[in-house]
Amino acid sequence: MSRRLVYVIGPSGAGKDSVLLGLRAAWDGMPPAHWARRTITRSAQAGGEAHEGVSESAFERLQRAQAFAMAWQANGLSYGVRRTELAPLSTGHGVFVNGSRAYLPTVLRHWPDASVVHITAPAAVLAQRLLGRRREDGAAIAQRLARDAAAELPPGAVQIVNDGALASAVQALREGLCVRWAGQEKAASR
Repeated sequence: MSRRLVYVIGPSGAGKDSVLLGLRAAWDGMPPAHWARRTITRSAQAGGEAHEGVSESAFERLQRAQAFAMAWQANGLSYGVRRTELAPLSTGHGVFVNGSRAYLPTVLRHWPDASVVHITAPAAVLAQRLLGRRREDGAAIAQRLARDAAAELPPGAVQIVNDGALASAVQALREGLCVRWAGQEKAASR
């Protein structure tokens, strides 16, 4: 798995953080990998993923200093992935990034061989999970769900519907990545 970027996208409430955490716990026997920690303009105590929480002004300073390899805005927040979080790519490790659907075209321009993973769930499941987070009121959740959730995925993207047991989604992702990587290696050897 040399220099593999795994870019994970999907709507809020799809369980991307949970699936990635489960995959990380089940990664034994797989190639070396790193799970990138994001910098977000949200308090680190807000729950969800372990992230670096910064103010909007601190985020802007980091962006001007070119600290981020990736940066985007979504849902009223700024998100960044520091260059240091992608450094393991240079030593042959895979790097998993929980990303943004809108930022996907930029990722594919810079990392055309990235493995794209799309995790989703039915709208009713998404709504239930977003309500359970208690980060937003019902109107904000409805607005989030009403947004066009369609993402144009590249050929070979791994698609996971996370609407059942978390272990099933984790296993499907692990298997999907193995199939994708085997196909890439076969194509590269031709």
